[in-house]
Amino acid sequence: MPRAVLHVALVVRDYDEALAWYVDVLGFQRLCDEDRGGGKRWVLVAPPGGQGTALLLARAVTPLQASRIGDQTGGRVFLFLHTDDFARDHAAMQARGVRFVEAPRHEAYGTVAVFEDLYGNRWDLLQPA
Repeated sequence: MPRAVLHVALVVRDYDEALAWYVDVLGFQRLCDEDRGGGKRWVLVAPPGGQGTALLLARAVTPLQASRIGDQTGGRVFLFLHTDDFARDHAAMQARGVRFVEAPRHEAYGTVAVFEDLYGNRWDLLQPA
């Protein structure tokens, strides 16, 4: 049986705040938003037309979880958003207010720039070579 990583949990402060940013600013699609009772929801987002992993927006419920919001990997790039047109997506993301923390650069593996989500998690926007 083939196996795949389907979802990656991203700890967030608030479901609606995170959902608005990922959908309205980053341009992702809402795949699912189900009430699970007790204030919990199953919220999945992913790039439109994506064939890969979806993000599970997981609201922090303990102080320890809340302390990880925006810093799930100690400041390293955490997630990688691949594109087939870097210039198009970089310009669209900037126009919608995405904060890039560096200028685009060309590497042997492709064109890349680091951006931050609403909480400060670092992402690569990457067009492979």
